[in-house]
Amino acid sequence: MADNSTWSREQTSRLRDFYNAYTRGASAEEFHRLFTRDTRDAYRYFSNAIDREALAVLPWWKRPAIFARGLFLALTMKMSPARRVLFAVALAAAVIGLVMMLDGFHAIWIPIDPLVLSFPLPAPEWPTGTAWLLLSILGLTFLIVLEVFERLSLKNDLEIARDIQQAMLPRGLYSAGGLDAVGLTRAANTVGGDFYDILPRPDGRVVIALGDVAGKGSPAALLMAILLAMLRTLLDEGLDAEPLINRLNVQISRHAPSSRFITLQFVNLDPATGDLVAVNAGHLPALIRRRDGSFDRLSEGGIALGMFDNSQYTAQRARLEPGDLLVLYSDGITEAESPDGTPFDEEGLVSLISAHAGNPSLVDIGKAVIRGVEFHARDVRFADDLTVLLARRTENRDSGVGIGDWGLGTGDSAAGQPNVEGGLPPIPGDVSRLTASEPAPSPQPPAPAQAS
Repeated sequence: MADNSTWSREQTSRLRDFYNAYTRGASAEEFHRLFTRDTRDAYRYFSNAIDREALAVLPWWKRPAIFARGLFLALTMKMSPARRVLFAVALAAAVIGLVMMLDGFHAIWIPIDPLVLSFPLPAPEWPTGTAWLLLSILGLTFLIVLEVFERLSLKNDLEIARDIQQAMLPRGLYSAGGLDAVGLTRAANTVGGDFYDILPRPDGRVVIALGDVAGKGSPAALLMAILLAMLRTLLDEGLDAEPLINRLNVQISRHAPSSRFITLQFVNLDPATGDLVAVNAGHLPALIRRRDGSFDRLSEGGIALGMFDNSQYTAQRARLEPGDLLVLYSDGITEAESPDGTPFDEEGLVSLISAHAGNPSLVDIGKAVIRGVEFHARDVRFADDLTVLLARRTENRDSGVGIGDWGLGTGDSAAGQPNVEGGLPPIPGDVSRLTASEPAPSPQPPAPAQAS
């Protein structure tokens, strides 16, 4: 008896270990949440192909059939022709099997004392019906295997693309000459369309840039790589901010697809004096968090790059004092929605930055921003990449990490999948004042699990 009990405990322990390894310890509640989210997202994706306005004018009794037909076509037409045929054959086999299984009604005698009653109930013909159903299951299983194989192959390619993309972004903390800067990004997909750059120049100034390519995924990542290459090439020519962005727009307009455009916030900063020149090409305004808690916005510039080759861009000037924090960010942060549809907005970012601005570590502030947005969104799938770039002028002008110790490559990850990584006087009126109210205590979300 004791041996049987020991064997039972060992088997239970093995089953538990297998379950935890197979499911990575996910609970039933987590499974329900994930399946609910994925089902909702899949329904939205496939139902987008249905003309709801045309459907609304039909009689009510026709709408379900037309809607189901639309979903079926939206699903199958995204398959290759061969897989569509396989899917149709599998469905036909399933229908034939079910019809054969339920073919006819037979009398089943049920004795009930003192009477014997007879009820007509469906009597499946197991051999024939089961054979057709097995054929259907085999066909659908083979289809699933093909789709999984294709997805895994694509995922492997995307992971390689992600590694290349992250290698193009600055890694770690840049700290030299009285300036600290760091960028963090969390892609909505394996690869993303957000990008940033921190480039020390031979004259001592530092170029800080953050942009967003329209769309996401591989096409956006490819265009991002092209833009970064163009930007660095033009910087090597020693161009000032305005002519550089004008030239960059011409190049993007000529070489990028007409349906693609790029927003960009470009900043040329002199750490010695704190003077900066900023050009905004259709991007969200950069924020400057002053030591007194107020915020300035840098918004002047022009439309997004690549829309018109003759667009002209104007520069905006400001000055960073020691302790001031420059914040560049993508629209994925401000447009991230909570489960009830409330966007994070600029106010959420201002509140979060204000709550963490006293932290001496820019990396920690950046992580707090990414995690704060993740906490706000809860289980809502991100529709866009999350990227934030922080730069703070410091009092110490001599010590820190030198330019030679800082460069490109994959850095430490944080908050999911991020890559952790001539003075001009200020012109009155160039910078609009945005005063932050006393921020409410920032929610402290649990640190998300590190992405593999």
